[in-house]
Amino acid sequence: MKVILLEDVRNLGKSGDSVTVKDGYGRNYLLPRGMALGATPANLQVFANEKKALEKKQGRMRGEAQAIADKASALTLTVSRLSGEDGKLFGSVTNADVAAALKEQGVEVDKRKIEMHEPIKSLGEHTVPLHLHHDIVISLKVVVAPQATDHEAPTADAPSEGSTVLS
Repeated sequence: MKVILLEDVRNLGKSGDSVTVKDGYGRNYLLPRGMALGATPANLQVFANEKKALEKKQGRMRGEAQAIADKASALTLTVSRLSGEDGKLFGSVTNADVAAALKEQGVEVDKRKIEMHEPIKSLGEHTVPLHLHHDIVISLKVVVAPQATDHEAPTADAPSEGSTVLS
């Protein structure tokens, strides 16, 4: 099946490219999500007329992505999580957590642009790739720090709340 890409699709092509894909991928994924148009003669003609507008839009998107990259590359994000004594987290830090931490710093990034192969499950400094545009990829530094707990373990001298003291 031949399609015209309306958006950049990783490992397939940039917007405006005419590519051949398997029928199921085009029919069930690209077309319903509005990422592509079927490459019929009528669509090719319409697309040729709209190509300049699309190139202008791509230039604007690239400029926005570069501005975000400039802001984000200077940041070091710190995320606090509960952890065990061995440095393993109770849970993990996902791309949604990184997107929320970026938003707190004033940088809005879609969580799908944060490409983590697997969630972060340990304390320390980690590098996370940010794919902002098909040719703008930056490495973001994320520091996972232990979260301070609000409650402390009761000492042997003081009885804990709700316990009775026998004399």
